[in-house]
Amino acid sequence: MSLLNHQLELLAPARDAEIGIEAINHGADAVYIGGPEFGARVSASNSVRDIERLAQHAHRFGSRIFVTHNTILRDDELEAARRMAWDVYHAGADVLIIQDMGLLELDLPPIQLHASTQTDIRTVAKAKFLQDVGFSQMVLARELTLEQIREIHEALDPERCKVEFFIHGALCVAYSGQCYISHAHTGRSANRGDCSQACRLPYHVVDAQGRFVAHDKHVLSMKDNNQSANLAALVDAGVRSFKIEGRYKDMGYVKNITAHYRKLFDELIEAREGSGNPLARASSGRTTFTFTPDPDQNFNRAFTDYFLNGRQDDIGAFDSPKNPGREIGWVTKVGADWIELELDDAHALLHNGDGLCYFDLQKELVGVAINRAEPAGRIGSWRVWPKDPIAGMRDLRKGTRINRNRDMDWVRTLEKKSSDRRIAVWAAFSETPDGFLLRLTDEDGFVGEARAACAKEAARDGEKALAALKDHLGRFGNTLFAPLDLSVELSRPWFVPPSLVNSLRRDAVAALEAARAAGYQRPLRGKPVEPPVPYPEDTLTYLANVFNHKARDFYAKHGVRVVGAAYESHEEEGEVSLMITRHCVRWSMSLCPKQAKGVVGVKGTIKAEPLQLINGSEKLTLRFDCKPCEMHVVGRMKKSVLNQQAREAQAVPLKFYRTRPARQPTQA
Repeated sequence: MSLLNHQLELLAPARDAEIGIEAINHGADAVYIGGPEFGARVSASNSVRDIERLAQHAHRFGSRIFVTHNTILRDDELEAARRMAWDVYHAGADVLIIQDMGLLELDLPPIQLHASTQTDIRTVAKAKFLQDVGFSQMVLARELTLEQIREIHEALDPERCKVEFFIHGALCVAYSGQCYISHAHTGRSANRGDCSQACRLPYHVVDAQGRFVAHDKHVLSMKDNNQSANLAALVDAGVRSFKIEGRYKDMGYVKNITAHYRKLFDELIEAREGSGNPLARASSGRTTFTFTPDPDQNFNRAFTDYFLNGRQDDIGAFDSPKNPGREIGWVTKVGADWIELELDDAHALLHNGDGLCYFDLQKELVGVAINRAEPAGRIGSWRVWPKDPIAGMRDLRKGTRINRNRDMDWVRTLEKKSSDRRIAVWAAFSETPDGFLLRLTDEDGFVGEARAACAKEAARDGEKALAALKDHLGRFGNTLFAPLDLSVELSRPWFVPPSLVNSLRRDAVAALEAARAAGYQRPLRGKPVEPPVPYPEDTLTYLANVFNHKARDFYAKHGVRVVGAAYESHEEEGEVSLMITRHCVRWSMSLCPKQAKGVVGVKGTIKAEPLQLINGSEKLTLRFDCKPCEMHVVGRMKKSVLNQQAREAQAVPLKFYRTRPARQPTQA
């Protein structure tokens, strides 16, 4: 069934079915995963059989499976995309996450549709339009503030459409769907799942007079998103689905981050019990863990809550796009092939295989992989032998602060079974005229029963027999269920053999699982408003990412009169905005005219003039649109990309309207 207004959905990523299963086991209410094709992570595809296996496991807990179907499509790919939608639907998928509006013009299965973050939802008008064409959930732009999220939520019909928001993971510096640098420079399209991540590269920043503003800085690289402190505020703003980024991430990341937010949401739900607005989990069961979740233990570029609470000064990972880890101590000696360290926590341990790092004098991160680690005499002192030669470790000296960005003890902990998710049941054992009955009722109201015909034998010691019976009834072992209450109603103390109790419990559990499977309801597809509602604008440029004629027809049906072809169609050969972002390099370097307002002697002297980014032979221009407080990264497509893609473009030509079509004369 669809997400209810009081339910909070924790949505976890999965690179493959095994990771998805563990995401469910660690408390996810839903998992998003790539299908065989057309997902916006080119190296994270999965077979239909794997989708089916994951869906079967998720549905046991009432959790849902979202399949990412969110690349833009060429005309020759539409039929394969349509078939894949039906294949994953038959495999049990609950939702398709899509970007390409051409899919809405196809014969899709009756599966719920969610608007991908790639659709760039920043305004009330865009959100209402997507709701009215049939989307039941939408991922808002990560750059929005709490007030903007609340405004969009309040404009939507909560019975028809829910708000989803990213709460953790890597941040794209561009508005999602509004970055074309990868395609312009390499031919690899981010809108088709193959981003080259130019935003993580180092750049020289040069002003209009050719002066260096920054040298070899990762000025487009953002810190990682972490909204742990803002969950209650997001709930109050109307968010109901909370998304963790990471379909390329490993098993340990998904286990840890899912567990981290599962605990936070359970605490929030518990805190709101008895209030006027109680909350609930969007799936069944409670989850316990064998470890204490800790987001700092996974790869991260340090954390930010981005723009949620307004523009912040410290959102960028400008020194390095790598994982800086946590400070653990400092260097006391450097030998020919070893390093001695003094740890801040004298009781902390180092392990063979740990990853250490430090910042050199240019603030670049240098990695130190430990081959062997041994205590060096006094408590808190360690000698480590790095895997790589010390001679290559720049600026390593006595007093250098050392961080750890991989803890092998932590890694090994998460390689083992690390969670237990159980659904609460009430077990009622009673007698029948010819034997006994065990009825299990779970927390969702599903019932499973098992009966056994047998001769009844009075117990020699009634009190002892009753205690033994309850003990055996409560042994749910490796099943999905955990007893919340056990009741026994017998006319007299009977002796019930343990083997009979085990058989009844096994059959009742099987019946309960069957009842849950039969009672699972997939969410319904939203119905588009008729007649078709108008799109908020009547003109679309390449920024709308329209790459096939079905998408063009969709927008034309909704009143758009001028439709430009997607950047990937190569109709935009001159300089254009290759990225639009709310991040501002001028602001981050204290060069913004707004920052200078009121500063004596500075006011009026700082202007938002363009800057230039240089990486080797690549040059990009930064232009600043101060009214909406946005930055445009401007450039042109490389000739090699144009030549490389010419044959494909000729095979699949696009001829969309570049000017307004003439109005047809009305018939008399």
